[in-house]
Amino acid sequence: MGKIRVLVVDDSITVRKRLVEVLEASDDFEVVGEAGDGKAAIELCSTLRPDVVTLDMMLPVMTGLAATEYIMAHCPTPILIVSASVNRGELFKTYDALAAGAVDTLDKPTDDDDGWEQRFIAAVKLVSRVKVITHPRLRLGSLGRPQARSEHPSARPPASRSIAAVALGASTGGPGAVVDILRALPAPYPLPILLVMHIGAPFGSAFADWLDTQTPHRVAFARGGEPLSALAGCVTMAPPEQHMLLRSRTLQLTSDPPRHSCRPSVDVLFASLAEELGRSCAACLLTGMGRDGAAGLLAIRERGGLTIAQDEATCVVYGMPREAALLGAAERVLPLGEIGGALAALVRSGG
Repeated sequence: MGKIRVLVVDDSITVRKRLVEVLEASDDFEVVGEAGDGKAAIELCSTLRPDVVTLDMMLPVMTGLAATEYIMAHCPTPILIVSASVNRGELFKTYDALAAGAVDTLDKPTDDDDGWEQRFIAAVKLVSRVKVITHPRLRLGSLGRPQARSEHPSARPPASRSIAAVALGASTGGPGAVVDILRALPAPYPLPILLVMHIGAPFGSAFADWLDTQTPHRVAFARGGEPLSALAGCVTMAPPEQHMLLRSRTLQLTSDPPRHSCRPSVDVLFASLAEELGRSCAACLLTGMGRDGAAGLLAIRERGGLTIAQDEATCVVYGMPREAALLGAAERVLPLGEIGGALAALVRSGG
């Protein structure tokens, strides 16, 4: 197996040098080029065809977000965002880039972070294994406009199934997928929507605020102690580094150990919904690496709830939904463009 060919993009010569040194110290990588601005990045990506691009967000000439959009439209390549996470504006640009097709994020190196090099190496290897799809905005439409809603006749639930809450679980590729689904739902949407997304601290700290700006639905992190009935019409998201679950029809947050190396874990939420709501729950497992959420989705299906998994063709990473399909956990396997329509049908049919 050949080396992973990497294009390193950052306007700081010091940061570029550090990234290149870490990569070249490993036999697994070859640094095929360096760029200090977004325009040079897209030109080198087009000519060098690297396996991975590491990309800063705050670049001169052309921003990291604009470079991401161009790369995903013209020479789709796995992109790892390596950027500062202390500035709210830069965080929002990072989320925009993830929604536009970047695969993952990592904070920039600091002098006092001994584990950063190992995380960087692992992230580049992980990103290199992702088979990116063409520009997601062709699928999502402009980030500023909702996509036309899918009308899928088979998406209507049985008349006897009354849904009390909807749950979404996602990881790699999730920001764009969740935006797509939420834009397809009527606003206000009369059911509580509970969301677990694998975006760890510090990058996850403002994700709910960003998502709130992308759709007509109110989005907020869970605080713990909210009755489920008070969350109707809202998207409530698990905060970074905390599990979210339902107990006695009330949201709870815990710092219990990670499950499948994830905290928050989709499985923790889904398992609690299976126990609390049974057939009154609808759950969707979306794009992502690993198997978090598959067992919980199966538990919901076994209790009679509606379960949906995203199909392989529209996943950025067909990991979590694949595990669910292998377990027989998904009542329906749908392309991303039809999942929003399926959830909209729940309320149109009186669910």
